[in-house]
Amino acid sequence: MTVERIGRKASAQPTRFGARTLQTPLGGLMVVVDDAGSLRAAEFEDRGERMERSLSLRFGGSGYTLVPREIPGGIASALERYFAGGIDAIDDMPVTLDGTAFQNTVWAALRSVKPGNPVPYSALAARIGRPRAVRAVGHANGSNPFCVVVPCHRLVGANGALTGYGGGLERKRWLIGHEARAGASPTS
Repeated sequence: MTVERIGRKASAQPTRFGARTLQTPLGGLMVVVDDAGSLRAAEFEDRGERMERSLSLRFGGSGYTLVPREIPGGIASALERYFAGGIDAIDDMPVTLDGTAFQNTVWAALRSVKPGNPVPYSALAARIGRPRAVRAVGHANGSNPFCVVVPCHRLVGANGALTGYGGGLERKRWLIGHEARAGASPTS
């Protein structure tokens, strides 16, 4: 798993990111990358306002621009393999975490949740050494700008019930089922 953590910085020039929408079984997935080929955001196309809000919070409303371009570094092919059943294809995708220190900790921990085996928010809070921070974990999870790749869909309620997901509960249900089916297949 490749994860880069950076601090927030002010810049006179807007940061330029490359963006492309990839087609998936769940609809278009908008992918945003930096010049180094690291993922900076991913969100379903019909949830574009979530992505815009996330990028604005992290870079300021005029602190970034999106320009159409091909997605480098194998990110597009990794996502294609993931949706084709190679669920581990996203594990080593380069991702730059630039949230708060707590968000970055939660987002990095999400990448270690085993596919097909969702865990309760409380289990993730315990995993990061903050067992009483269940609500804060939920909030950080809800602020995750890396749909699918930082797998916030792998968190469930205390009783195993599906709870909120920025992409919609039907997508969450599909992603959990997809990972469970792929993990049970003899080819994975």
